[in-house]
Amino acid sequence: MLGSSFEAEDAVQETFTRAWKSYDSFEGRSSLRSWLYKIATNVCLDMLDGPQRRARPMDLNGPSTPDSTLPAPEPDYVWVEPIPNALAFGADPAEAASAKDTLRLAFVAAVQHLPASQRAILIMREVLRFSAGETADMLNVSPASVNSALQRARATMSKVQESATVSDTFDENNEQQRKLVDDFVKAFEAYDMDALTDLLKADVALSMPPFSLWISGPENVAAFMLGTGHACRDSRMIPLAGANGLPAFGHYKPGDEPGLWTPWSITTLELDGDRISGLTFFLDTEKLFPLFGLPMELRPN
Repeated sequence: MLGSSFEAEDAVQETFTRAWKSYDSFEGRSSLRSWLYKIATNVCLDMLDGPQRRARPMDLNGPSTPDSTLPAPEPDYVWVEPIPNALAFGADPAEAASAKDTLRLAFVAAVQHLPASQRAILIMREVLRFSAGETADMLNVSPASVNSALQRARATMSKVQESATVSDTFDENNEQQRKLVDDFVKAFEAYDMDALTDLLKADVALSMPPFSLWISGPENVAAFMLGTGHACRDSRMIPLAGANGLPAFGHYKPGDEPGLWTPWSITTLELDGDRISGLTFFLDTEKLFPLFGLPMELRPN
């Protein structure tokens, strides 16, 4: 709903603070789960009080040419941010499997196009599976208002997602997907652009928040990586347990001394069949590497 794992953590803390202070008013007429979600939703609505919505670079402008210079970085509140699978899904495998589609970067970015109230209703109805009546009770509106807002939200989501990056749900047990991810790591660490472009979909999108620049197409991606992105040569990719339900890596680039690699990005892959449809390099490593439990330097030992 917030598009940021850090804001989500703040919202969780505020939810429990409000719940603790108002627990004496809990009358048990609804489940404790519903009561907590009502508080959490209102916390999020308070945090969303303003026109700003988070986005991906592809939502803001057209693709850049491979020889483009990097623009000035945008503030972090502009961008949809990644969240570790473990933090998003918890320990329940069944819940994780059912929630993956709703944590994908494309879905989170699409949700940002909705007004805050529609965003809340869509998530409560279609992600959390509350009934129209339960949702109405939590938001202090009528069931008819909930159904009307949900219909408008679905229409907006359908329109927005028509132009979004297509990606499949990642299944760690899917042999084809695992091979595709492994082949990507081998090609990228070897900086073999021929092998890399063979893995990319024709309309692949490469983006690097906090920069608004993004690149489209395999040949353009390769040209960019050999030009402006040449600092990624000899990188190391450390597999993570996933981010937003996607394959993810702690991406380290060569440091200033032999045998040292330093943080470059949290890198996520979006897969579509037997090709990669999206490459996102989240460059805010000072915030993101600790979130994902990654060290701030990498050495051979």
